[in-house]
Amino acid sequence: MKILFLNPNSSAHMTQSVVATARALLPEAEILGWTNADGPAAIQGPEDGAAAIPGLMALLPKAREEGVEAIVIACFDDTGLEALRAAAHCPVIGIGEAAYHFALLKGQTYGVVTTLGVSVPVIEGNIRRHGFEAACLAVSASGIAVLEVEEGRPEVLDHLTNEIKAMRARGAQTVILGCAGMSTHHGTLTKRSGVVLIDGVRAATLLAQVLVVDQHSV
Repeated sequence: MKILFLNPNSSAHMTQSVVATARALLPEAEILGWTNADGPAAIQGPEDGAAAIPGLMALLPKAREEGVEAIVIACFDDTGLEALRAAAHCPVIGIGEAAYHFALLKGQTYGVVTTLGVSVPVIEGNIRRHGFEAACLAVSASGIAVLEVEEGRPEVLDHLTNEIKAMRARGAQTVILGCAGMSTHHGTLTKRSGVVLIDGVRAATLLAQVLVVDQHSV
């Protein structure tokens, strides 16, 4: 089983942290991680997302040559999802999309805690477009930039914990971590907040596994 995580931004350390999470969850699979060298350093808003798509599309021929069986877009905005899905030789899923599916499968109301306010309209648009809005209470911006979230300084984790608790207080039964950079901190944030958290990287890893198995069963 060969699963490729495509990082739309150009920060290779983020690719490495996402791949580490996926490999720990699915050690029997071959997990690849590719960084979009032509993308912005972080995807923060629609302009960054649009700028990243050409570089992502350019990686598809290589993915076919490598025999990749499923592609995961390692950005919570699901950058380029429709374009990549239409052009790829294999299933393509986004970590945001995967997280919403997990929330709905749990049958619970959910909220999303993300990074900057500029990302909120993108995430809300994805939720509406794919039909996940009925169970979504809110999308909340923490005000912390993507790369700072991934770095995870103590004060950043404290702030994220408070944001998660606030979302729970609003009635969310589960809280989705709305940034790939939060994946590394999933365990820490779960312990600190006491809230059921959904990490899109973990959700997408498991869904990608199912999609590959399903292809082989045909």
